[in-house]
Amino acid sequence: QVMKALCYSAKLVAGYHAKRNPDLAKRYAIASSKISGARATLRLIDDIPMIQYALEYGLGHDEPDRIMAMLGVTANVVDLLYYPIEKICWLAEHKIVDVKYADNWDNLNSIFWVLSVYLNLMRTLRNFWLNQEKLNRSHQLSSIDVKSLVKHRLELMSIIRISLDFVHAVSTLPKGYLWGGKLSTFQVGSIGTLSACLGIYQIFAKRRLIN
Repeated sequence: QVMKALCYSAKLVAGYHAKRNPDLAKRYAIASSKISGARATLRLIDDIPMIQYALEYGLGHDEPDRIMAMLGVTANVVDLLYYPIEKICWLAEHKIVDVKYADNWDNLNSIFWVLSVYLNLMRTLRNFWLNQEKLNRSHQLSSIDVKSLVKHRLELMSIIRISLDFVHAVSTLPKGYLWGGKLSTFQVGSIGTLSACLGIYQIFAKRRLIN
């Protein structure tokens, strides 16, 4: 999340100074690009944890209902396909291997990214709604747990954060698909920075809950 915040805050500054100070904007754009590349490289080792998580999750028997289980299984399948596609794009970008139709692979990578974020958003929304029902019942019984209420509010923050990620993901689609290619550098930087800041806040908030 810290690297994400640095990446998009640099992009935000680059977008803001694009016309005011092109030389400064170029420097920050390079910094943002390098950090983004580092993040992409680090994601190359995410396969094993993802496979382990998918195997442990199975068919989602521990989920509160079938809809959550269905969304969870679908999201895991999409992520398991997304990671190797991203690796192919990474190999093509760095000219390590010759990949035919590299642009098509990039578009496919964006599509799977959008699907992954969308399914994550749907899961979070569903979980928020189920927890809201529990809190409503607890309110009627006058037995609301403070920690549960705080977790519920953090879940609402997750919805906002993932929604921002979804807006960003869709913007990477080819022009003509929703708002693909329509966001400026400044807008992408703003969305990414806000999402990262919310993520960092959630990390510390969850740690306080545990302690």
